[in-house]
Amino acid sequence: MSTMNTVGRPTAPNQVASKPATLTGGRGLLQNEALIFEGDGWGKTGVDLPEPKTDASDLGDLVRKDPIGLPGLSEPEAMRHYVRLSQKNHAIDLAIYPLGSCTMKHNPRLNEKMARLAGFSDIHPLQPISTVQGALELMDTLAHWLKTLTGMPAVALSPKAGAHGELCGLMAIRAAHEAKGEHEQRRKVLVPTSAHGTNPATAAFVGYSVVEVAQTEDGRVDVADLASKLGPDVAAIMVTNPNTCGLFERDIIEIARLTHEAGAYFYCDGANFNAIVGRVRPGDLGVDAMHINLHKTFSTPHGGGGPGAGPVVLSEALAAFAPAPWVVHDDNGYRLIEREEDEAEQAFGRLCAFQGQMGMYVRALSYMMSHGSDGLRQVAEDAVLNANYIKARLQDLMSPAFPDGPCMHEALFDAEWLKGTDITTLDFAKAMIDEGFHPMTMYFPLVVHGAMLIEPTETESKAELDRFIHAMRLLAEAAKAGDVDRFKGAPFHAPLKRLDETRAARSPVLRWSAPEGSNQAA
Repeated sequence: MSTMNTVGRPTAPNQVASKPATLTGGRGLLQNEALIFEGDGWGKTGVDLPEPKTDASDLGDLVRKDPIGLPGLSEPEAMRHYVRLSQKNHAIDLAIYPLGSCTMKHNPRLNEKMARLAGFSDIHPLQPISTVQGALELMDTLAHWLKTLTGMPAVALSPKAGAHGELCGLMAIRAAHEAKGEHEQRRKVLVPTSAHGTNPATAAFVGYSVVEVAQTEDGRVDVADLASKLGPDVAAIMVTNPNTCGLFERDIIEIARLTHEAGAYFYCDGANFNAIVGRVRPGDLGVDAMHINLHKTFSTPHGGGGPGAGPVVLSEALAAFAPAPWVVHDDNGYRLIEREEDEAEQAFGRLCAFQGQMGMYVRALSYMMSHGSDGLRQVAEDAVLNANYIKARLQDLMSPAFPDGPCMHEALFDAEWLKGTDITTLDFAKAMIDEGFHPMTMYFPLVVHGAMLIEPTETESKAELDRFIHAMRLLAEAAKAGDVDRFKGAPFHAPLKRLDETRAARSPVLRWSAPEGSNQAA
């Protein structure tokens, strides 16, 4: 009779469970690809260059004496190298990417097509204003809809990411206190224990001291603790809503009231705006400043060190202090208000050299316009529905960190259900790799022991969620059945096995060296 393998498919009775290692290091159709520096292309170049018409005699002792140290590859060699490397990576185009708090969602190709239009991709920030009217109109339209969706009167588009947006918001808050002559006395920022790590870091960077606010047993801000710490020395509070535990702060209006009563401002970390977009306007909740991660809510590409965008919406109390530049429209068309102009006299300055990242603006507005108001509302509804579906399907085997009531955009489990198994959250996550799934966020938020934070986003279908849930249930059952070896050595089938992460963090090797006896340059 046949048995069931780890993904629930029949296994032939004569199939050997443990497979011998291959002789080449490749697995199936996956190639074993070396580093580009370990190839044999050191004596060639992939392009033909003309002979120089002059010598280097005028360079003196600056003439290169050693090999340049760059391998030469032909076009097919270069292409194959990077394609093979890409096959070792997980990607949202391959399967669900369940990282909680990071919101890895599908980026519609329509957005990419629009961002590549010549009128957006080939312009330069120093062009005359008359030649970029379409780009400025797009920025103005994006700003309009960001203000409409949040219920806020002003927006700064130029911040490049979430943490940069936090910097923008806190600098606007600082400028507002300086205008009232209160900056020297208001030196504290209150931050809940479950906040993103960038919140206290940004506050400290701006020069504030950070005071931690406790959370309740059910994962929300402890309003009583907050009230006890508010006073004339507090500049602002920083609250994420929905919060990092995947829960809506039900006391959010009371939090805003207490904050404003103390003369402080309410900064909201808008990282999770995708859970409430089209349903709740943060301005109606009393928020004074909030950054919006365009990748999280409006499907621009996520991270990777490339160009990003984290616009900041501001309340009426902070609007005058927004950083330059911003777009205005009058009888002469669209133009930029800059710092030196009278109209920007209260702006706290600039956050970047020019106007921000045009490609992200185009992608975000494309997403908004293709969805419409009803579609954006459905974004929030589906994000919350998908997260609650995962929570409901796994809660009989795994332990939800906050079991009572629904979650918002992400389902959070703790390690309670692994007690007695000798298996850790890390072990479980590594075993997910063997099943073809990227692990969820581990050990965050820190307020939950052994946290497993899963965010499916609204772009996953029920079929893909079921496939993910099926694998999670099989792994959970294996863990409870005592199949410890499956987890302790995982991943077994990844291109690389488990690393010594402690050693990698403490003693990283940051420079490649050629093997002894090799004639390759380092």
